[in-house]
Amino acid sequence: MFTPTPLNLPPYPFKLTQKDNVYYIFDELRKKHLVLTPEEWVRQHFIQDLIASKKFPKTLIQIEGGLVLNQLQKRSDILVYNTIGEKLVLVECKAPKVKITQAVFEQAARYNSIHQAKWIVLTNGLQHVYAKMDLDKGSFTFSPEIPEYLSL
Repeated sequence: MFTPTPLNLPPYPFKLTQKDNVYYIFDELRKKHLVLTPEEWVRQHFIQDLIASKKFPKTLIQIEGGLVLNQLQKRSDILVYNTIGEKLVLVECKAPKVKITQAVFEQAARYNSIHQAKWIVLTNGLQHVYAKMDLDKGSFTFSPEIPEYLSL
């Protein structure tokens, strides 16, 4: 039986299935079953928390969007847009056993050098780090949480 790591996020009634000893989670936004990795467990919880707690519109959340960084193809875990297509929030998800370190922040900052989102969020499901970006100055300020969508 699948025993997920308890996260520092509210529980959600995910649709989990098993086939040939592989567990899958249904992604409501992409409308498909995904292999349930520890990182996917975190990503799905964080998405649901953004929607339920912070009122983020489902239609403005992009999952695993591509970007090119230093001529390499990369993927952003979660990217949230506003209604005119500006990038508001870049979320980098890690498995619960992966510590949120300076290196993780630097990875997200490199991705954000392309995206230019107003917020960077790092999460491993246990620890969440929120940074409000000042894109003009190339600096950031840490925050205890991210505001609700309409306050961004």
